Order: sequence, then structure tokens, then C-alpha cells
Amino acid sequence: MSVMLLFLAGIAAIIIWWMTQQRLTSRPWLEVGHVGQPGGGERSPIPPAKIGLYVFLAVVGALFSLFISAYLMRVGTPDWWSTPIPRLLWLNTATLIVSSAAMHWAKTEAQRGRGDTMRTALLAALATAILFLTGQIFAWRELTEAGYVLADNPANSFFYVITGMHGLHILGGLVALGRTMMKTGGGPVTAKARLSVDLCALYWHFMLAVWLILFALFAGWANDFADLCRQLLT
Repeated sequence: MSVMLLFLAGIAAIIIWWMTQQRLTSRPWLEVGHVGQPGGGERSPIPPAKIGLYVFLAVVGALFSLFISAYLMRVGTPDWWSTPIPRLLWLNTATLIVSSAAMHWAKTEAQRGRGDTMRTALLAALATAILFLTGQIFAWRELTEAGYVLADNPANSFFYVITGMHGLHILGGLVALGRTMMKTGGGPVTAKARLSVDLCALYWHFMLAVWLILFALFAGWANDFADLCRQLLT
């Protein structure tokens, strides 16, 4: 529950920040300027597609917050045996970091209008994301061969369900990335292409942040933080 409250507090902070960016607290009657001209500091509106992605990411964030809350409430119970973390997850984490960095590179090159370099970066992000998913499947296989099957104990069930849900979201991101690569293939970098790459980069960074939190949770690094949250909220 504490994780969910922290997530809602984060969403509230983002909404407040967005409102300040939209000049909702401005005082136009105090601004100096010519009649018919907007005051200084006018900002371009956020594209509807980006607002839609923000809403979607808030829903996805709420979903993973609920998973994490349930995990923290269940961990430590008598029937709980912690699932070992395969070493392969370290390599998978590094691969996803590289994929996110490649998406940021693609976004930067798109803003500069460098189509060829942008397409190379998108291809690198696609390849490393596929490599991450493949590595996750091998990590599952390693655990099942060691006897840590889905229905063996609650820790295994949480691990497979949460990592599987994260993998499905990465798979959905690959579909969007594939469509973006088809839109930007061979032609000049248009405003629409820049927006598509920007949205993909935002999604990739979000999924990387979610995975780093999950990895810290499975490794037991987040237990102290969770205990601190419980003490603050009780």
C-alpha cells in the first residue's frame, strides 16, 4: 500500500508540474505586451499523442505499483522461499540500459534531422530489446530447470508473473518501435517522425525505470526502503 501511495504522490507532483508549465497560475492582466500579441514565455502545447502516452504510462505505473505492494505484503510470510536471482538478469539489465540509451540517441539524432544515424540508433534499440526478451526467457528456463517452478511457492509466482508482465509491455513497445521504423524508413525526418521517436524513447525510459525497481525488489535491495516507508506511513 505504501508503494501505491508513493506512486500517487509522484503522479500528483507530475500533474502540478504540468499545470505550472501550462501557465495556469499566470496573471495575464499584469503582463506587459502589445494588444493581440501573446505575453512573453509562451510555450508550445503538448501534442495530444504525448498526453495520451502520459495517461497510459500512469495506468501502467499503477499496475506495477499494485504488484509491488502485493509482493511487499506477501514477502516474509512462513510459506515464502525467496527465488534466487539468475546471473543472466545482470546481463539482461545491462542490455535494456543499452537499448534505452540507443533510443535516447535516436531521439537526439531525430531532433537534429540526421535520418541515417537516427535509423541506425532505432535498429540498435530494437536489436537490444529483442536480446533482453530472449535473455529473460533463458533466465526463466534456468530457474525452472533448477526446480523453481511457477506454482512451487508464492515467491516464484510473483517473479514469473511480474517479469512476464514487464516482458509483455516491452513486446508491445517493440510493435510501436517497428511501426516508427517503417514510418521513418528512407525519407527525411519529418515532425511526425520526430514525435514518434520521442514517444518511443519516453516509453523505453519508463520501462527501464520499472525494470530497475523490479530488479532491486527481487534482489532484496528494496526491503530496507519498504520498511522505512511502512514506518513513515504507520
